Amino acid sequence: MPTRYCCSEALPEAVKAAPVSGTFELVDHFGQPANERSYGDRNLLVFFGFTHCAVVCPRELGKLARVLALLGPLASQVQPLYITVDPARDDPPTLQRYLSKYDGGFVGLTGRADQVEAAKTAYRVFAERVMDDQAQSGYVVPHTALAYFMAPGGRYLAHFSAALDAEAIAQRIARHLQEDRRND
Repeated sequence: MPTRYCCSEALPEAVKAAPVSGTFELVDHFGQPANERSYGDRNLLVFFGFTHCAVVCPRELGKLARVLALLGPLASQVQPLYITVDPARDDPPTLQRYLSKYDGGFVGLTGRADQVEAAKTAYRVFAERVMDDQAQSGYVVPHTALAYFMAPGGRYLAHFSAALDAEAIAQRIARHLQEDRRND
């Protein structure tokens, strides 16, 4: 008789589905096609945002840059990605200019609206255009502010809320990287 699991019972690790799929088909800020497999054996540190974001994105990109600095040599195993939720304004050159203000080697990703929607769906990201007379171009795009840590090829490992500081995130990422090294 198969084992049954109720909502109050914990599922074995092998049965639990990853909270995100980690797939995307986009264009990087150099104008080249990119997907979750484009970065070889590097882990991915993925954040969704937009270049006209006034508070959350600058704060989180600065924090993630600090995370990468705290990782030291381990940072070479991580490719930070910034996926736009505003493809109408965030073309490759705009993303490249914007990300040049941040350390860490972030690569910006954009694409057609349907491609960005598919990436948002894969990562379960909420983002929706809201009209705002005070904002540049007349709108803002409130969005999920989680950073996702993915294994090479886009397999989910962890996510980090905006409430975590750079030190806590760096420690957790380092633990994942060191576990991967021991498992090789």
